[in-house]
Amino acid sequence: MNAVIIERQEGERKRKANGNTFSPEIIKRLAMTEHSTEPSELLNIVRRPLSPDVRLEVPASLAEYERVQEVLENEGTKYPQLWFDGTRNIAIVVAAPSAVHGAMAGGILKSISDEVMMNQGISSELRRGLVWVADTTNTRGLTRRGWDGALLYEQGNRSTLMIAVEVGVSQAYESLRAAISWSVCALRCPLGIAMSIREGGRGIIPDMLYYPSIQEADNAFHDAEEDFRCQLTQSPYGPLIREQVTWYGRVRQVILEAYRMPDENSAPQTLLHPSQSFMIVEDGKFVGDNVPPNLQEVVLGDCIPGHILSGEEIEATPVNFFRRQWFDNKFQDSMVKTAVNRMRRRARFVRSPSLNLSS
Repeated sequence: MNAVIIERQEGERKRKANGNTFSPEIIKRLAMTEHSTEPSELLNIVRRPLSPDVRLEVPASLAEYERVQEVLENEGTKYPQLWFDGTRNIAIVVAAPSAVHGAMAGGILKSISDEVMMNQGISSELRRGLVWVADTTNTRGLTRRGWDGALLYEQGNRSTLMIAVEVGVSQAYESLRAAISWSVCALRCPLGIAMSIREGGRGIIPDMLYYPSIQEADNAFHDAEEDFRCQLTQSPYGPLIREQVTWYGRVRQVILEAYRMPDENSAPQTLLHPSQSFMIVEDGKFVGDNVPPNLQEVVLGDCIPGHILSGEEIEATPVNFFRRQWFDNKFQDSMVKTAVNRMRRRARFVRSPSLNLSS
């Protein structure tokens, strides 16, 4: 059967299941995508199963991006997400984040927020304006892309973007730089923080895991989780191995960086170099003992607009958010969760054959 017909039938099945009804205009545009004389590579890619944290860059026109984006929106699925880089005519297919990805983005923002909240030099009223958000999509010009998290300052009905955070898990470094540079330069964010995480190889793809029941599988996953947590005492940054299968590879490196615009006239598409860069983990070992808690960079004025704070001394107060305790706890817990989630994705259920008790 023709692949386009299969895609159309699958889309119709999902839309009926979601109870969606489309206007004639939307139906016409969907038909343009599905019946185009030129196959849509972008549509084919977003239909493929994607491993967590994958980001694929696909050459595409704005028109093709909009048609495929409309297909995704009307099917109501959260992932994959689809972004568009208008400066390069590139669509970016974004898979669901892993536990490591989400934990580190949230951990950075929460730690910064907590440090500001504990500062006794500013009033509780000023502190209440600080909020952090995750997984937000923004548009500037023809470019539409998201960030992993951001720190905002709210005044009345207006919010100001203060710090943008990007986490790349086995993501190309140049791609991560482009993402945080866009938040800083295109969105005029005063400070960007990026964390690059490199997991080592896990070897061969593991076999499927067969269980007679969901209960048996849950018991096995619970035992595996406890085993992984025990392994962390000897291998705090992996690998995590169960029955000779590596479910989380040794962490090759974790790098934490800060980014700022060199001047206010920086073009939105500028690719920045980090103003500060620190190695946190290297070859499975923590090497960040000498990393400054504020990265020699993050101050109170990066979290609360300067015109609200009173005095340069307060504005320059360091925000010492990076501490090994929260980093170790967050990172190791999310490693274990990622390993168990990988096991769950390989699980299949089979019923035991009935016993023949007849004589």
